[in-house]
Amino acid sequence: MTISTTFSVHFWLKKTVIKKDGTLPIYVRITVDGRRADLSTKQSISELKWCSIARRVKSKFSGAKEINDDLEAIYSKIVACHKQLFDDGNVISAQAIKLRYLNKDKPVVTINDLIIYHRENDLKKLSGGTAKNYPSTERYLNRFLLKEYNSSDYYLKKINYSFVTAFEKYLRNCPPLRKSQPLGNNGIMKHMERFQKLTTLALKHGWINSNPFSLYQLKFEEFDSPFLEQSEIDKIKSIRISEVSLLSTRNIFIFSCYTGLCYIEVKRLNTKSIVAGIDGEQWIMVKRQKTKTPVKVPLLDEAKEILEVYEDYPCIENEDRLFPVPSSQKVNEHLKTIASLCNIDKKLTFHVARHTFATTITLLNNVPIVTVSKLLSHKKISTTQKYARVIETKISRDMLKLKKTLKENDLKKERCERSTSHDYLKII
Repeated sequence: MTISTTFSVHFWLKKTVIKKDGTLPIYVRITVDGRRADLSTKQSISELKWCSIARRVKSKFSGAKEINDDLEAIYSKIVACHKQLFDDGNVISAQAIKLRYLNKDKPVVTINDLIIYHRENDLKKLSGGTAKNYPSTERYLNRFLLKEYNSSDYYLKKINYSFVTAFEKYLRNCPPLRKSQPLGNNGIMKHMERFQKLTTLALKHGWINSNPFSLYQLKFEEFDSPFLEQSEIDKIKSIRISEVSLLSTRNIFIFSCYTGLCYIEVKRLNTKSIVAGIDGEQWIMVKRQKTKTPVKVPLLDEAKEILEVYEDYPCIENEDRLFPVPSSQKVNEHLKTIASLCNIDKKLTFHVARHTFATTITLLNNVPIVTVSKLLSHKKISTTQKYARVIETKISRDMLKLKKTLKENDLKKERCERSTSHDYLKII
């Protein structure tokens, strides 16, 4: 039976390779849709004994039957590999058949197969901050399988909407991996989002036939991240700190408050990052870690002051970095200490600086939100709106301006009416 009109297998002599005994190796060529993949048969023969029409060893020569039987076995196995791929609904290519023949294409049929494939092929493409979260999702999945199915694994093709919702329900009721990190709604949604990405990967490769998340909706709750008011920024700037690491944290945090850069961007800043802008002033020019979009920020005087503190720091040994930046974990630990020293009752993390730049430094000083969006290097202004909240202080300022404008309008109207009244009396 013909399985595919675009599929063919034939044997040939590799004449570019001559063995010490003068024989030529016999290769098999798999062709699918004009694309080829070659394999060694581990057999060799002299060119005189090879029939180029039958593509077999000429039967009149000694040992021909044994070699030809071996070639027939190889042919049958390759045809069988093609049929397996076809029956499984996999994408068929010459390379796929070759890998199946060599037993190097271990089929991805279970959740653990998928996790291993993702680790070996896709995880390395993600940023470190994103990749580090996948192991915890994998652990929750494994715990879920043990509890719900009394199994350490599960077939991908059996995953459906019911499986997805059952996993969410499990996450809402299971004990957290760490007691200090209980699962809230958004944490649960992040695990569901990572699981969704795994199933999408399986769908793209044809390991599952339908998307189990097609009817499922991720429901994140809006999170109002804290930011600092100007008085709190001033407290942090003025507090005396003697410990070097704590002092570095305070300085780079303040620098971020006046530039909007995130932790990794501040850490990677070097002497080449400071350039002359369109106005001739100093600007920061780097690329965002997540989106790779360019970041262009004019340096405010407050940020320049921090740079001046470390003007002697850049050198060849530290790759001309502008600041001595502690690890992310240490920075956030130090910020808790700084918040306590300044009597600031807010959960201070480095990301608070970015929110502070968007809200207190720019928006409250009447910088248009479109400009703020550019400074933060956001692709959508809706993203900026999550950072730059219209807070009570801004509302109060705007309403005071409105009251003043309305009052001035009333006075103008009153003057106009008086003027009209006087003119009328004169005419009479």
